[in-house]
Amino acid sequence: MKILLTGGAGFIGSHVCDAYIEQGHQVVVLDDLSSGFEKNINLRANFIKADIKDSSLHDLFIKEKFDVVNHHAAQMDVRRSVNDPLFDADTNILGTLNLLQNCINTGVKKFIFASTGGAVYGEQLIFPADESHPTKPLSPYGISKLAVEKYLYFYNAQYNLNYTILRYANVYGPRQNPFGEAGVVAIFTSKLLTGSQPIINGSGEQTRDYVYVSDVVNANLLALNDNSSDIYNVGIGVETNVIKIFNFLNDITGAGKQQKHGPAAPGEQLRSVISSEKMIQKFGWKPSITLEEGLKLTVDYFKNEIQDSFS
Repeated sequence: MKILLTGGAGFIGSHVCDAYIEQGHQVVVLDDLSSGFEKNINLRANFIKADIKDSSLHDLFIKEKFDVVNHHAAQMDVRRSVNDPLFDADTNILGTLNLLQNCINTGVKKFIFASTGGAVYGEQLIFPADESHPTKPLSPYGISKLAVEKYLYFYNAQYNLNYTILRYANVYGPRQNPFGEAGVVAIFTSKLLTGSQPIINGSGEQTRDYVYVSDVVNANLLALNDNSSDIYNVGIGVETNVIKIFNFLNDITGAGKQQKHGPAAPGEQLRSVISSEKMIQKFGWKPSITLEEGLKLTVDYFKNEIQDSFS
């Protein structure tokens, strides 16, 4: 297949790119490098530096005649979405609509969308939440992801564009940027390895479902052959609080830091954990990396990155 992968210079997207190329697919990476890094892009991919809102994408779609669009490019910072909802909507909603219009104009067969299994549900009523859980997002980021899901339903009904929506839990692992919108695992790991003090937002009792990036990549591989236009959670179904993440990483790195707490982050939900039973039953997908294994692999990656930066 010929696949357009947006956000392919980013954390998750670059891993998906590697896997697609390994399977023999032809991949075009579209990324504006606002948060991704060119060094992450597989050398066998064709890289186009552009924004998903650019009108120039029309010519790209006509020239390449993509079979599949895998859409990972996004404004991912929940806090920025709270402070600047216009920017969030411009990127996440209007940018995606630009892609979708080009899809239907050029005969793209399938659209894979990286959504969020935490932010679209809001404060959960059921633990873990499955795909039928009420969607009451508490941030513009979650709202924009949910809006795109609704647009995908429209484009399927109106134009027969097949889609797969993957609602990710909290993804972590190698190549995650420990700055900006990064997750707590990357931030804490980087700080602990460099002797800095991690700050735990609020009480640290807030929970998340942490899924290792390779398991998310496997879900993206399976999505290529899904013709049902459906939504799937991708997580491990286990709640872990931030204090436990800090303690795990503190032990693995041997940093010996004490807990230090700061103010709670605006727009941050208290508990989040999702059920992936639907994906397990349909595809035989299952998470293969435990949290402790994944944290060790992540620490090893960051250690090598730090060593390389000084060599």
